Amino acid sequence: MAARVGIVTFPGSLDDTDAARAVTRAGGEPVPLWHGGTSLGGVDAVILPGGFSYGDYLRCGAIARFAPIMSALLPAAADGLPVLGICNGFQILCEAHLLPGALTRNAGRRFVSRPVRLRVEDTGTPWTSQYRPGQEITLVLKSGEGAYTAAPRTLAGLAERGQVLLRYGGENPNGSAQGIAGVRNEAGNVAGLMPHPEHAIDDLTGPGTDGLGFFASAVRELVAR
Repeated sequence: MAARVGIVTFPGSLDDTDAARAVTRAGGEPVPLWHGGTSLGGVDAVILPGGFSYGDYLRCGAIARFAPIMSALLPAAADGLPVLGICNGFQILCEAHLLPGALTRNAGRRFVSRPVRLRVEDTGTPWTSQYRPGQEITLVLKSGEGAYTAAPRTLAGLAERGQVLLRYGGENPNGSAQGIAGVRNEAGNVAGLMPHPEHAIDDLTGPGTDGLGFFASAVRELVAR
């Protein structure tokens, strides 16, 4: 059976369809999940996609963190369910304290929308096992509040425990602390990144296929369980 990957749609989500397409391309079965629901429907993993949930009022992800679906997601993530947050999804995971740190206004207060080069730092997660440590990939970044920040002690802990998932290679396009583009939790099942892997799954619609590995990693690992 194909791995069933839930894709949560919040009011303002706009990359849920792209994430579903990426799951399908990787050989999985995308399962739509509504923000107002309280069940994950027995899925094998969950993706929180990009967009502007609840219009990005207050702070990005601050309202979505209290959506009914999160009441099911939080305990499931604590029990080891693989969860990936992309862009706004990353912001939601940080607001929900499933991931450390926060995403703040880009340096220069400008919206960044372009392909960026990244270095894969950690391959020990369900979402990155198909990559090599240190591998350079190109994904699309499109955000206005994508600068990762955390307290100095938290940043030191992320480095010590190997929780940095990705770093920007060369240019730091949004002023993220230590060039961090994505992080994971201590257990490794929850991960978040600001760039969009779902926009880099084929040569026709994106800058190559470097993003497909995120979805293929999860599908392969879930099928092997």
